[in-house]
Amino acid sequence: MKELYRKDPASHSGPESCDADREDCSEALTGEDAGEVLSHEIRKPVMPTPLSEAEGNSPQIDKARDVGKRRGRRPSACEETSWNGTGRSQHSAERDGEPQRAEKIARSEPAMDGVGKSEQAIVSQKQSNEPDISEVDLWGSGKETAERRACVKRNSDEQSMSRTQSRKHDMSQALERVRQRAKQDRKVRFTALLHHLSIEALRAAFQRLKVQAAAGADGLSWKTYSAELEDNLRRLHQRLQRGSYRPVPARRVYIPKADGRQRPLGIAALEDKILQSALCEVLNAIYETDFVGFSYGFRPGRNQHQALDAIVVGIRYKKVNWVLDADIRGYFDTIDHEWLQRFLQHRIGDQRVMRLIGKWLKAGVMEEGEWKASEEGTPQGATISPLLANIYLHYVFDLWMEQWRKRHARGEVIVVRYADDFIIGFQDQRDAQRFRVDLKERMEKFALSLNEGKTRLIEFGRYANERRKKRNEGKALTFDFLGFTHICSKASTGKLQILRRTIRKRRNAKLQAISEQLRYRREEPIAEQGAWLHRVLDGYYRYHAVHGNLRVLGAIRTEIAQRWYRSLRRRSHKRKLTWKKMHLHVTRWLPQPKVLHPWPEERFFGIRQSNAPSGSGVFLMQSWDDGNCRGWRGEAAKPPRN
Repeated sequence: MKELYRKDPASHSGPESCDADREDCSEALTGEDAGEVLSHEIRKPVMPTPLSEAEGNSPQIDKARDVGKRRGRRPSACEETSWNGTGRSQHSAERDGEPQRAEKIARSEPAMDGVGKSEQAIVSQKQSNEPDISEVDLWGSGKETAERRACVKRNSDEQSMSRTQSRKHDMSQALERVRQRAKQDRKVRFTALLHHLSIEALRAAFQRLKVQAAAGADGLSWKTYSAELEDNLRRLHQRLQRGSYRPVPARRVYIPKADGRQRPLGIAALEDKILQSALCEVLNAIYETDFVGFSYGFRPGRNQHQALDAIVVGIRYKKVNWVLDADIRGYFDTIDHEWLQRFLQHRIGDQRVMRLIGKWLKAGVMEEGEWKASEEGTPQGATISPLLANIYLHYVFDLWMEQWRKRHARGEVIVVRYADDFIIGFQDQRDAQRFRVDLKERMEKFALSLNEGKTRLIEFGRYANERRKKRNEGKALTFDFLGFTHICSKASTGKLQILRRTIRKRRNAKLQAISEQLRYRREEPIAEQGAWLHRVLDGYYRYHAVHGNLRVLGAIRTEIAQRWYRSLRRRSHKRKLTWKKMHLHVTRWLPQPKVLHPWPEERFFGIRQSNAPSGSGVFLMQSWDDGNCRGWRGEAAKPPRN
């Protein structure tokens, strides 16, 4: 089944427009021509047979190898090639004086793929009791036929895994080849990916799971599954290959949010986590070459602090006067499955992988013992959900944002996105106002909507305080991003400085959670309480200990010490704990805050070489073209000055 490549998935006016011919240039893509379909052998497929289609391969490869090239005989340029896979032509049989043989050859019917009779596959087939997979619903409303792959006499070259102890190395080599091919051709589609989910890949995925992770609806824990790991993985792999794997509905739980609301989470079953983690490794090899530089959320090798550094550097060194702080309302719960399916088809041509993803999306959730269907969205908490969410916004927002910046922006524009939260900086106020209107229309086309309560356009930048002071409007407004409040300030040299402080609401919520835990731990020994508080503060410092935030962290430490002191004094009415003794416990167990992160410019522009001495200024430059600020080509080994 040959799939036509659609050029622009992100600029369709409606879901039905994907079924039309893809001849128009899109607003989101670069406007290049469509590429070829990529199989495991990297050849153009033709109309596949049912067996080869189920395996994700095309019969053209076998026909090219078998027709006219039988083992042990190589036809010359003037010699007639074999016919019907018999090894001899009809006319050669007549010349040899074998009219009966020639007549038998003439009456024989050619094989489906043109291979010899001795190589025809004889497999046991079990008809499915459900309808076949339709071409429209690629999530797989039908059930795959239980048909095994035919074994041929010649050596198969479809699996690159060796039979030695270097299987893990071969597995990484196979994904590296996928990554290189995806990087070379941004329009190629991969039609054979399921074979990468081998037992070795499943074992590696199992080892990446957290031992103490919560169990899903099946109640299976990591330790229980690891007792018979090899047998469990082998059975899981067999069910995956023959198409009988069925995911377990996710277990619905709720966790409190900072604003007091409840966030729904879907805890997947253990085997679902294993398969999702293994498939994420395969899909990351493809999509990491496609994702744009200003996307930081849930990507390997990227984290929140890199996104925070990009914001600070972009505002300081680019002409930014206005900032749009945007947030998508209930993003993970409102992803349209039909649009997601069509976005995935631009890169994924393996229908088995498409059906596997569709099974996870349609598995539903178990809430209070009742099953609920999921017609839209991806369950938060599933291993593959962040990747699918990134793919969706890659076509809906990222590619469109790049084209909008090139075509419509009058001044400079920077953007940083982390999952469904993104910050856009503008030089011109008219650009910011127009973009906000266009962004709202863009989101509505793909069943998304902006959270108007959290989406704000504020004046922010180098001259924000001065301009607002002239208008008697006070200081510049602030915006929150990834746990920090960003404030316009000035350094001692008079240059712009962006202060980052822990968000007040989250700080108060953290203190309240610690107070509740101290009540539960009140009767425990002081050493155990102190060790627990040390771990809590140490983890809190690891994220929030940035330049300019030490005063806030010191206030948090002081507040925790006072609440701990009041909790310990309530343990007994006979002997009160004095603050002199309490000071010893605080000094021993509560660590002092110190800066654990470098300056944003230092981390954004490059990473200090390990063999370079401290303070030598030797850095490895980071490409700006792959980041969010365009126009700088890495001309100097240090960031530009104001």
